[in-house]
Amino acid sequence: MKTVPPTMRALVAHSADRYHFEAAWPTPEIGPDDILLQIEACGICAGDLKARQRAARFWGGDGMPAYCEPPFIPGHEFVGRIVAVGERRRDAWNVGERIVAEQILPCGHCRYCRQGQYWLCDPHDVFGFRSSLNGGMAEYVRLPANALLYRVPETFTRAEAALIEPFACSLHAVRRSAASVDDVVVLAGAGTLGLGMVSALRQRNPRQLIVLDLNEKRLERARVCGADLTLNPAQEDVINRVLELTDGYGCDVYIEATGHPSAVGQGLEMICKAGRFIEFSVFGAPATVDWSIIGDAKELTLLGSSLSPYCYESTIAGIADGTRVTEGIVTHEFALEDWEAAFETAASTDSIKVLIVP
Repeated sequence: MKTVPPTMRALVAHSADRYHFEAAWPTPEIGPDDILLQIEACGICAGDLKARQRAARFWGGDGMPAYCEPPFIPGHEFVGRIVAVGERRRDAWNVGERIVAEQILPCGHCRYCRQGQYWLCDPHDVFGFRSSLNGGMAEYVRLPANALLYRVPETFTRAEAALIEPFACSLHAVRRSAASVDDVVVLAGAGTLGLGMVSALRQRNPRQLIVLDLNEKRLERARVCGADLTLNPAQEDVINRVLELTDGYGCDVYIEATGHPSAVGQGLEMICKAGRFIEFSVFGAPATVDWSIIGDAKELTLLGSSLSPYCYESTIAGIADGTRVTEGIVTHEFALEDWEAAFETAASTDSIKVLIVP
């Protein structure tokens, strides 16, 4: 068994305004039901960015309770190798195995867990936002007994392994959409998660797959991943273009993956009557729309998509066989000490997926 040092390097959020690199943070101690993972890489998620930007969704305000409980180590998109296994876990897991974990630790007792909807677990404990459940922007992370773990093929590159978690979230959104060969699908947002949706949608072979984004480089990547048509809202009236392409009816499925409130109203305008609207993003500010469009005007089906239930095994298989396209999606890697530059890059239009590599 590898010797684990008593302290580790870590990014620690002490408050909404105080994120610090710590050179000697205590290494997690594990009990008989825990696993200690040495981090290989951790992606920066939009949720990490919005927490760093002090969004009310995470720190409270605007009528919302605080979700974050500092001090905590951010990061839930991590992959690593097991370096220590608690005695009661040794029948199932071995030192040296390469694994990923789902974001959420289901309690197993609440109403949602009891009825099989573990990803909606009422305590909603997710890695990387609470001091009791630190994340992967550190050298080591403790995986409790209720962590949902999956083995990662040794053939996967670091970039491929780091995309398992976000691509699993993308797959869940696509499943929620129920997109089929008869549908015109519009996907708003070609970031990491949107691009993960493109290749997952491509497997469903919709009648037409249209991707919207303000970034031409991301639109180019969307075409590589399988988009039939890409449109830039800054360069043309995308609502009218979609209506023209559908004989004035609108798209059958609209997936919002931008995180910008304006994309919600845009989708309501371009979707057809009885269409399916999938809301995926985490917003930094409330989205205000005319709800009568949803009901009286169009009788839409409005669906949310949260986390990645029952999607990891299919995602790993899809990355392995190439049907989930990963090429060119990880654009930057940073050392843990350079976390500020990593977050700035992740928030810029120059990047798609940014990794922190301890």
